Amino acid sequence: MAASAEIILEAQGIHAWYDSSHVLHGVNLEIRQGETVGLLGRNGMGKSTLIRTLLGHVTQRDGHISLFGHDISQARPHQVARMGVAYVPEGRGIFGNLSVYENLVMAARRGRDDRNDWTLERVLHTFPRLAERLTHLGSQLSGGEQQMLSIGRALMTHPELIILDEATEGLAPLIVADIWRVIDDIKSSGLAVLIVDRDWHKVLSRSSRALILQKGLVVLQGDAQDLLTDKDLPSYLGV
Repeated sequence: MAASAEIILEAQGIHAWYDSSHVLHGVNLEIRQGETVGLLGRNGMGKSTLIRTLLGHVTQRDGHISLFGHDISQARPHQVARMGVAYVPEGRGIFGNLSVYENLVMAARRGRDDRNDWTLERVLHTFPRLAERLTHLGSQLSGGEQQMLSIGRALMTHPELIILDEATEGLAPLIVADIWRVIDDIKSSGLAVLIVDRDWHKVLSRSSRALILQKGLVVLQGDAQDLLTDKDLPSYLGV
């Protein structure tokens, strides 16, 4: 990714707490337009907390966060979403009492500069399984189909940046392969992506840059291909 690309998200000196527990310790992060950034680390090292802090879900926070040059350090989640950030959370978060169609269209809106790239038709073309299950309730879908629905719903907000938190967690191998195919499609469409996943080989092979957290600190960061051969990487990922 060219260094001249527009910076979408910039976070500097991010600290976060849950009550008296100090989880993040001065994390810096930058994501540019069209760039895929990997966020890695063992369980409990602060990855999801960092994401939730950037999105405004964690209110005990300090540091500076900007989105398209606008200060969002104290923004609420709905404000961040409206500015062009989509979030696919661990656990999916779909509405089980709504149909697939309703889950998708309830989120639909045009993006920045009136963008309308991810129409319902495009999402259903990307996820043929969803097209076959439009009238099914979210609760009637398999885990993999629910994950596809969660990603599809996020895309229908026409984001500039999509954040994927453990998108393949707990899914069957064939579904996992399908999710990675979709991630490749999203990446090639020009969207910026921040991706968390346990399969660090797949994350790094798709990312331009990555950072590794340990106990709320960035212990490694840089070009993703360089990190693949870094001798210290396995010790930080527990492999």
